[in-house]
Amino acid sequence: MKLKELESCLQQVDGFEEPKILLEQYPTSPHIAACMLYTIHNTFDDIEGKLIADLGCGCGVLSIGAAMLEAGLCVGFDIDKDALDVARTNTEEFEISNIDLVQSDLSALEVAYAQKFDTVIMNPPFGTKHNQGIDMKFLKTALTLATVVYSLHKSSTRDHIQKRAKDWGVKMELVAELRYDLPASYKFHKKKSVDIHVDFLRFSKS
Repeated sequence: MKLKELESCLQQVDGFEEPKILLEQYPTSPHIAACMLYTIHNTFDDIEGKLIADLGCGCGVLSIGAAMLEAGLCVGFDIDKDALDVARTNTEEFEISNIDLVQSDLSALEVAYAQKFDTVIMNPPFGTKHNQGIDMKFLKTALTLATVVYSLHKSSTRDHIQKRAKDWGVKMELVAELRYDLPASYKFHKKKSVDIHVDFLRFSKS
């Protein structure tokens, strides 16, 4: 499947109807999702035939894209039932059978799913004032589930993440620097959209 074709399919994935500010629910754009997945698939061969976890899967765009690139099985985890309902509808509309959706919070995953996956792909919350440090909680949990983790993080946190990765004995690679066009999703947003500089990172355990 070509990159353009993948992006075009992902444009048909429905997003959040009423995003929840406390969960930092923002959509992963079809363009960014397609670029991430295409790179993971073609450069690193970490999707096809693999067991994949999508943490904080939201409406399922990364899971659906991974399934289209022939993941063995993709399991989307989210704490929010409403988001999973949208994700379930999306997978049904695409008639995709190699996706499971599980409602769970992070703390339960480390016990139930330790080292059960080949690859984790995620776009975690960036950790705004309500949720400081949530991005690192996602990352730490992801690294208990699989040997390879792909994640998006604010570029401004790169040095901090690099230091933590080193403390954990994990190799971090900067795959790409992206501009995340964040659409106005909440009442307090004054601008139509905001550009955030985001790192697409790969973490691997030796």
